[in-house]
Amino acid sequence: YTGGVNKDEKGRNINTGRRKMKYYKLTDRNGQSYGGTQWEKGITHKTKGMGVKFCSADLIHITASPELAVIMNPIHANFTEPLLWEVEAEIVASNRGLKLGAKEVTTIRQVPLPEISTEQRVRLAIFCALEVYPEKGFFIW
Repeated sequence: YTGGVNKDEKGRNINTGRRKMKYYKLTDRNGQSYGGTQWEKGITHKTKGMGVKFCSADLIHITASPELAVIMNPIHANFTEPLLWEVEAEIVASNRGLKLGAKEVTTIRQVPLPEISTEQRVRLAIFCALEVYPEKGFFIW
């Protein structure tokens, strides 16, 4: 990201964008996201909220990569047959990179969902566990 420092809903520092860049948005199979918001090619949506709180009217939730959108879907939107959109947005909030938030998002095109193998999911789970539980004995198993 380029730009300055802002605060998220808990007062933590976050990077904010100063220019629009390419990101990704998941929707359900009908092209809808939170609250029944309809997405399709060339659509722009703007938030009504004034803050930077996730899961509210403040932000539109997007991700940095197609892979991250797919891998985080079960704990974010949990769409059973999602569609993936390439979008253009300026980031105003970040939850350690797992969720990104924007005030205005424009869809560019629908893109194929990447396939994440079981091996890739297991590797990610192990790396996550190692990140939060750094005991040497756990690491060398």
